[in-house]
Amino acid sequence: MPPPGQVRMPDKDALKLRVRGLIDAHRIMIFSKSYCPFCRKVKDLFQSLGVEYSALELDKIDDGSSIQEVLLELTGQRTVPNVFVNGTHVGGCDQTFQAYHSGLLQKLLGDGKGEETEAYDYDLIVIGGGSGGLACSKEAATLGKKVLVLDYVVPTPLGTTWGLGGTCVNVGCIPKKLMHQTALLGQALQDSRKFGWEYDQQVKHNWETMVEAIQNYIGSLNWGYRVALREKSVTYLNAYGEFIGPHKIKAINRKGQETFYTAQTFVLATGERPRYLGIPGDKENCITSDDLFSLPYCPGKTLVVGASYVALECAGFLAGLGLDVTVMVRSILLRGFDQEMAERVGAHMETHGVKFIRKFVPVEVTKLEEGMPGKLKVIAKSTEGSQRIEGEYNTVLIAIGRDACTGNLGLEKIGVNVNEKNGKIPANDEEQTSVPYVYAIGDILEGKLELTPVAIQAGKLLARRLYGGSSIKCDYVNVPTTVFTPLEYGCCGLPEERAIEQLGQENIEVYHNLFWPLEWTIPNRDNNTCYAKIICNKLDNNRVIGFHVLGPNAGEITQGFGAAIKCGITKELLDDTIGIHPTCAEVFTTMEITKASGRDISQSGC
Repeated sequence: MPPPGQVRMPDKDALKLRVRGLIDAHRIMIFSKSYCPFCRKVKDLFQSLGVEYSALELDKIDDGSSIQEVLLELTGQRTVPNVFVNGTHVGGCDQTFQAYHSGLLQKLLGDGKGEETEAYDYDLIVIGGGSGGLACSKEAATLGKKVLVLDYVVPTPLGTTWGLGGTCVNVGCIPKKLMHQTALLGQALQDSRKFGWEYDQQVKHNWETMVEAIQNYIGSLNWGYRVALREKSVTYLNAYGEFIGPHKIKAINRKGQETFYTAQTFVLATGERPRYLGIPGDKENCITSDDLFSLPYCPGKTLVVGASYVALECAGFLAGLGLDVTVMVRSILLRGFDQEMAERVGAHMETHGVKFIRKFVPVEVTKLEEGMPGKLKVIAKSTEGSQRIEGEYNTVLIAIGRDACTGNLGLEKIGVNVNEKNGKIPANDEEQTSVPYVYAIGDILEGKLELTPVAIQAGKLLARRLYGGSSIKCDYVNVPTTVFTPLEYGCCGLPEERAIEQLGQENIEVYHNLFWPLEWTIPNRDNNTCYAKIICNKLDNNRVIGFHVLGPNAGEITQGFGAAIKCGITKELLDDTIGIHPTCAEVFTTMEITKASGRDISQSGC
């Protein structure tokens, strides 16, 4: 019995008093569970802000579930984390981060009367002015945020540099496709005689004219990006960004002058740069794709080192311009892509004059003669023995892969985790790094596709989640892409090897066919070279899980089928689709032959 004159308080009322006491007694009170990843995420946020908090781990106390019931009555929320700041109920993980990105959390962290703990220079600073960074910054500005973009191109060993827009615009997709088109026009000239075009003039290609035209176009794009940023009131600085502490960076311009800026949120979009071989003479005597597209002279006889899509694309269009081209391959072509398709790409290139040296790697590149181009000697060794070979070339183009540009950003000073092997940054499915106010998009993200449209999509969606109340995340599955080799290779979904690995040979069906574009019949070239195949999941209504096409305009074909695969297209739906005749893409509506049948897929007409 309670002492005379006192009434025993019900347990629930006692718990309410206890909960309210905890909320009133602590600047930040988090009702949490020790194993909850969302609770951990919220704690990391306050820790990154340098703000002390108190957490009650409900799974560690006997009356934890009862306290959750009290919280439900007080706030309408039973789940954890349940966050209170200066007595104000903020909510769970998502609500806390929304309050942080809107600035409400900072106001609550003041004296509770609307004063912020710190006034940042910018709401958002984006480090990197490539496709992803520009997309994110413009979207954030459209949503009313104050944004700064830092972009600085470290010159190549040969001194090549470029303007705003990143790899794709300056030394990637755009000039690559235009040089690919140059080579296709050369092939079209040859074909045209068979269609009745008569001309006596000697046809030859002028490298300088092509480069000047392409660089003029790229220059217009650089200017357009600057104008677009200005129109959206985004501040742009041609400077290198480096973290010097939480929420603070140092910007260094070309003259070495330093300025300092703070921001509530940061997005890293620094992209990648080509990797060098690490052998004598590579940086002094070789070029990469960073140099090729603005090279002021024709490269002449060229050795391309590598078998990446960059290597094969460059080798392809250089050969298409009439140059003597050799590709030196360490192991396989187009690692990560369907290997049957990769070998067909290589075979077509070989048929059209590109030479391949398989299973060799360079060990030294020395200069024999100066010039534009000069002359180089390459010594290479076998990957399977002690054999060595030598060769002389005018130009050596290294295309063995790319490394993430994260090494000099000062990320270690603020605790952003980085994969030491490749410089890539691990992040969650919202592109958030190990530091809650720092995000990463584009090629530097670990385990994600290195494609321009992916970076653009991720950048836009990130800005909308941060500032527009959206919850939509970037979908990195079934992204279509195309390799612009002389015979283009488009794909979406799984390579055949990966499909077998994931589902087992017995659970997939592969339909395939060779086809002959009508445009190629009159010139009578490359019959039974173009190839199409789809990979179907027998366990899921023969849904198409892999799409592959080798032929002209493969990019245009793949884009449409990419949308269909996103919608879950099946083999039956493909069969029910009426094709457009005469096109290359119609082959996918008439496929009947499976690989398992072993039937002949050779074609004799259109």
